[in-house]
Amino acid sequence: MKIAFYAPLKSPNHPVPSGDRLMARLLLRALILAGHEVEIASELRSFHASPDVVLPDLQVSATAEVTRLAALYQDQGRPDIWFCYHPYYKAPDLIGPLLCQQFGMAYVTAEASYSHRRNLGVWTDFQAQLLDHVKTAALNLCFTARDFLGLEAVAPNAHLARLAPFIDAAPFVSCAPLPQPGVLATVAMMRPGDKMSSYTALAQALTKLGDGPWRLRVVGDGPCRDEVQALFSHFAPGQIEWLGEQPPERVAEILSTASLYVWPGHGEAYGLAYLEAQAAGLPVVAEAVAGVPEVVAAGITGLLAPPGDADALAASVAELLNNGALRGTMAVAARARVKMHHGLEAASERLSILLQEALEKHHV
Repeated sequence: MKIAFYAPLKSPNHPVPSGDRLMARLLLRALILAGHEVEIASELRSFHASPDVVLPDLQVSATAEVTRLAALYQDQGRPDIWFCYHPYYKAPDLIGPLLCQQFGMAYVTAEASYSHRRNLGVWTDFQAQLLDHVKTAALNLCFTARDFLGLEAVAPNAHLARLAPFIDAAPFVSCAPLPQPGVLATVAMMRPGDKMSSYTALAQALTKLGDGPWRLRVVGDGPCRDEVQALFSHFAPGQIEWLGEQPPERVAEILSTASLYVWPGHGEAYGLAYLEAQAAGLPVVAEAVAGVPEVVAAGITGLLAPPGDADALAASVAELLNNGALRGTMAVAARARVKMHHGLEAASERLSILLQEALEKHHV
């Protein structure tokens, strides 16, 4: 199939790393691995951080993109599918639906979401558009049960299907686990909002562990670096290692030498870093919040504490640090589960099947 790929929130080519950029890149790889011809259709970013602010000239830019791509498709032939990754109330697709209507292409979304609570200001119009697009799409791919049920509630007749969150597990599986006793690992950007909230919860939980035989290695950077480091300033020198931003191969090495992956997970849609840690052979300690339970099997590949319970989070860390047998069992299960259910190859195969079915129905 010939596929036009578009990510209105953050292009795969965006310079700032994030889970969104990583997932966009993984989807591209999964599509290409299946043998499809894929091109990034547009770099236009429609992200609106606030419902009260309309980006100047956005609609003009979107119209220009529609005109440009329409001319291209007239000249070189249209794609079979317009594949839009992560359209939601802050980042609408202002391009694809118009082109699909004009050229008869199949419209596909991945990780679309709808929230009644977000019908505020300009977001209200964006959500109304999104709902129309979801209802008429040939396929809507949902990475979590929460997103599936949310779309089903507002668009019961929409074409929905589940696709498990996935990673390229190879770099993490290829590193033999050499867990060092007492070493915890965290990989997370340092930015306002949910990430800062999770760092705060992590600092509170680790404070309850005291100055025991543990160390935390933190991979990540961002605009809130000073504030994050201040949260952990009361720990003994050397107990917190700040490793900054690291390339993927180095992250795999760091994870392979830790005993546990610890990250509360506030606001995580699912958290690809959890999958990377488990592929590296690390049990996870997190909170049973947001999309975390989608990628961490409670009691099998990690321990999930109740949301906002610092005592329970600390107790979970202590339990796995002090119970080597349980930690080892979970480490093996974590690796196996990621390879079986969350690997790039399995995702590529399922994605291709779902797209082929959607395209066939679209042409009926």
